[in-house]
Amino acid sequence: MELNSLTTNDFVSLVEIMWLDNVENRDKSCWDSGIFNIVPIAENSGESRRFSEINREQYARRKSEGNQAERLKIQQGYTKDMTSYRVAMDVGITYEDRTKNKYPEVMARLTDMVELPWNSMELDMQQRVSNFDQTSYIDMDGETIDTTTGDTHPWGYTAHTVKGNTTTYRNILANNPRLSKGALVAIQRLGKENAIDQFGKKIVGINFDLLWTTDDEEDMVLAEEYLESLGAPDYNNPAVKNVMRYKFRHVILPRVAVDSSGFVDTTKRHYWGTVSTKYSTAYLGIWEYPHVIPMYVKTDGTDNYETGVRAGYGIVVVSGRGANFSKGDGSL
Repeated sequence: MELNSLTTNDFVSLVEIMWLDNVENRDKSCWDSGIFNIVPIAENSGESRRFSEINREQYARRKSEGNQAERLKIQQGYTKDMTSYRVAMDVGITYEDRTKNKYPEVMARLTDMVELPWNSMELDMQQRVSNFDQTSYIDMDGETIDTTTGDTHPWGYTAHTVKGNTTTYRNILANNPRLSKGALVAIQRLGKENAIDQFGKKIVGINFDLLWTTDDEEDMVLAEEYLESLGAPDYNNPAVKNVMRYKFRHVILPRVAVDSSGFVDTTKRHYWGTVSTKYSTAYLGIWEYPHVIPMYVKTDGTDNYETGVRAGYGIVVVSGRGANFSKGDGSL
């Protein structure tokens, strides 16, 4: 877009204009949450990265007198390749709009676009969460985004596989219940019973320490009641201890209940889940951190000024391990 005295004629009007402040819209909730592992990637090191899981056996075996000890087994899991892509936005400002503009502070806010690539990264990460049960979705630019894990299934699935055994595991809570005390207990049980290694054996000690919800008011309030109250919210007796307190850190993901273009999608308002920030296999690779291109005068004879923002990154999820989901809609 070009900002000029025709498209923004109120900037140079003799009439005094009352401008509505530009609302701060930068969101880094998913970036800061720990759901995704942030991986900085150096320049001149290629456009892709491969991520994989690997496990060794958990237990030593009995050794009889004079017999050779069992050899340790190691099993590599599935792999997933991450490929970088860039996002960008430019804006031009005519000489007249820059020098005759009566509201330079408004112009400065409009051209301060550094939040745009941050928001794009957040939308892309949160859309992975929003589409946890899908193998792909179409983004706002018409590109097909692969959301499968290394076993070719969606991030959330009822029969994830492992490489060294026929055992499967699920990470979608049965019947997709709304957030409640009972559902929290059930999703903790789900996480413990379905945490298995590549040999199909239970992994002890995976702590699901993060509870995420959308920005639905009812779900946010309910989450805070269960996680912050001193007494159990379901009991009138304050002496009954709230056993859920300190079990989770609550993260609000406001761009889960939107579509891939950022429009509100109320069908996803009650999505929620838990994540083990230590064992999450979701990755965000940063090739180019969000930055602003310094404003410069174009050399095409127009005397227009030009500026823009750029970023480059990639996203993959290797497996379903470390994350559990519920749609909150009671669907099977």
